[in-house]
Amino acid sequence: MDALMLSRLQFASATAFHFIFVPLTLGMSVLIACMETAFVRTGKEVYRKMAKFWGKIFLVNFALGVVTGITLEFQFGTNWAGYSAYVGDIFGSLLAIEATAAFFLESTFVGVWTFGWNKLSPKAHMITAWLVAGASNLSAIWILIANGFMQQPVGYVMRNGRAELADFVAVITNMFAWHEFMHTILGAFCVASFFVMGVSAWHLLRKNETDFFKKSFRLGATLALVASILVASQGHFHGNHVAEVQPAKLAAMESHWHTQTNAPMYLLQIPGQEGNLLEALPIPGLLSFLAFNDPSAEVVGLNDIPENERPPVALTFWSFRAMVGLGTLMILVAAFAWLKRDSIENYPTFLKVLPFLIPAPYLAIEFGWIVAEVGRQPWIVYGVMRTSDAVSNITAAQVGFSFIVMCAIYTLLGICGIWLMIRFAKQGPVEGH
Repeated sequence: MDALMLSRLQFASATAFHFIFVPLTLGMSVLIACMETAFVRTGKEVYRKMAKFWGKIFLVNFALGVVTGITLEFQFGTNWAGYSAYVGDIFGSLLAIEATAAFFLESTFVGVWTFGWNKLSPKAHMITAWLVAGASNLSAIWILIANGFMQQPVGYVMRNGRAELADFVAVITNMFAWHEFMHTILGAFCVASFFVMGVSAWHLLRKNETDFFKKSFRLGATLALVASILVASQGHFHGNHVAEVQPAKLAAMESHWHTQTNAPMYLLQIPGQEGNLLEALPIPGLLSFLAFNDPSAEVVGLNDIPENERPPVALTFWSFRAMVGLGTLMILVAAFAWLKRDSIENYPTFLKVLPFLIPAPYLAIEFGWIVAEVGRQPWIVYGVMRTSDAVSNITAAQVGFSFIVMCAIYTLLGICGIWLMIRFAKQGPVEGH
C-alpha cells in the first residue's frame, strides 16, 4: 500500500477508536446532570449515589477520549500537511476555538465536579454537572462545524492558491454541520441510555441494589426511547440535505445507477461495481420521496456522475443499511424497555439480552460515520480538494511504522480502559470508593 492509503487507514482507525469514547461522554454527562438535578429537587440520597456511580465510569471514559483524540490533531500535520496548508485558515480556527472555548472549559469543570462532592453545596455541584454537560456538547459543536465545512464548504474564498476564511457566520451556520451535530448528539444519547440499561439489567438479574438500578433503568429507558425515535426522524431530514448537496453520496447509499423520476427503492438489492447484481421487490417512488419528500422527484444516478468522482458504492451502501437496521432494532428495544420499566425485573430473558445490546448504538454510530466519510470520497473537502492531494510528502514506511505503534498503544489503552469500566460497572455503587 502507498502512503495515501496507509494514511487514510491510520486516520480512520484512530478516529473510529476515539469515537468509541466520545458518544458515551456526551450522553452520560447529560444523564449524570439529570441525576444530580433529581437529588437537589427530591433530596433522595439514591440519586446522589447514582450520579457518583455512573460518574466514575464517565471519568474513565472521558480520560480515554482525551488521550485517544490528541493524535488526531497531530495527524493533520504529519499525514495531511497538504490539507492543512490548503484549508488551515478555516479548519485551524475552528479547532482552536474548540480547544480554548470548549475543551478547556470542560476539563476544568470535570475537575471541579470530581473533587467537589464534599466541598460544594448540592446546588453548586449540580450546576457544575450541567456545565460539564454543556461544555462537552459545545466541544462537539465546533468539531462538527469543522467536519461540516469538509462536507459542504461555505464561507471561503480562493486566494494565493489556498482556501481562506471569508464569512465566519456562514461557516458556523452551515446546515450540514448542524444536521451532523443533531444526529451525533441524539446518537450519543442512545449510546449512554443503552449503556445504563445494559448495566442496570445485569444487576437487576442478580437482585443487586434493586431500587438503585430500577431508577437508573427507568431513566435510561426513557432517554433511549426519545433519542432513538428522534435520531431516526432527524436522519430523514439529514438525508434530504445530503440529497441536495451531495447527490453522489446519496446515489452510493442506495446504489442508485440511473437518473430517473419516481425513483424506486428495492427491498432486495446487491450492489456491484458498475450496476446492481440484484434488484427485486421495488417500491415505486419511495427513493424519490425519502430523498426529496416528493415521490415524483428526480434522483441523480451514479451513471451520470464521473467515474473518478464516485464514492465506494458497496461500503457506503452496506454501512448505511447496517446503521438503519441497528437504529430500527434500538427503537423496538427501547419501546419495550420503556413500556415495562416499572416491572422490568419480571422479564429475565429481556434483562439477559440487554447487556449484549450495549454495542448496538456504538456500531450504529460508527457505521453512520463510515457513510458520512467514505460517501464523501474522493473529496477531502467536497468539490474543492481531493483526498489524494491532501496527503503529506512522506513514505509508506514512515506511515506504516507509526500506524503499527499507534495500533499497539491504542490496543493497550482500550484493554485497560474497557476493563476498568467493566470492573466499576460490575462492582456497583460503593460509597466512598
